[in-house]
Amino acid sequence: MPDKNIKRSVTVAGHRTSITLESAFWEALKEIAGAQGKSVNALIAAVDSQQPENLSSAIRVFILKFYKEKANG
Repeated sequence: MPDKNIKRSVTVAGHRTSITLESAFWEALKEIAGAQGKSVNALIAAVDSQQPENLSSAIRVFILKFYKEKANG
């Protein structure tokens, strides 16, 4: 069964934007933000500060890299 896409509005750099991610990615963002002592919005803003072409894709890549680094110790 495919993961459900969820669209949420967030504030990034002072403006509202909508991001659509699968629920597993939203859960991962919450987990990472909590581990880093940040809000989900702050974490998304950090990814956005790299000026990605597609923010949703950049978030997915950020999450993948985070867990790969965690797995490799």
